[in-house]
Amino acid sequence: MSVESDVQSGAHAAAVPAAPAAPVGNPALLGLATFLPGAICLGLWLVGYLQAPLLSGITPAVIFSSGLFLLISTVWATHVGNSLVAAIFGTFSAFWLSLGFLVVFETIGWVTTSAAGAKFSAADGGNILATFLIAWLVVFVALTLATLRLPLAFTAGFLVVDIVVALVLAYDLSGTQLYATLAGIGVFLFCAIFAYIWFDGMGQELGAKPMAMGNPTMK
Repeated sequence: MSVESDVQSGAHAAAVPAAPAAPVGNPALLGLATFLPGAICLGLWLVGYLQAPLLSGITPAVIFSSGLFLLISTVWATHVGNSLVAAIFGTFSAFWLSLGFLVVFETIGWVTTSAAGAKFSAADGGNILATFLIAWLVVFVALTLATLRLPLAFTAGFLVVDIVVALVLAYDLSGTQLYATLAGIGVFLFCAIFAYIWFDGMGQELGAKPMAMGNPTMK
């Protein structure tokens, strides 16, 4: 094969247009939208709109919207190679699913205090919830610190989540309704922040300019 034929074949190969990249989509649009119903229901319960004994009424939104669809968004993000989004959505999916099942198990009496199946007392339930909240508070604080290089809007949302979990823990340990009310207000605040981020993503998908997200707190 001559040099000329090599050049010609190379030029021919270069002239062949590359196949267009397949669209990958944005899993954050689904994840953020389905995060909100369970969180809003929890906030309404915390501020007293839904009576305390009716906590189990929020479990459909918590498990099937905020839990299941965040899990779907996690799988989608993993599929398109966005490991950061997958890690964040997977963390929140695990929280909502575990919270929902904890509420269900306590409501129907699947959590017992002995092999004989004696139902736990209110104090036992408080200890179980406190253990759950402490574990997740550690996780959410770690998530907040690990994502400080994200735009400020994300850090603000995660920070409010940390504060809300701490307030709910204080409410569980003390029984002071003020902590629950403040936690409910905090829930609505981080819902507003994440709704803002979701609104920005939807707008960009439709051709709008990016909205301000703030500079990262860590370079």
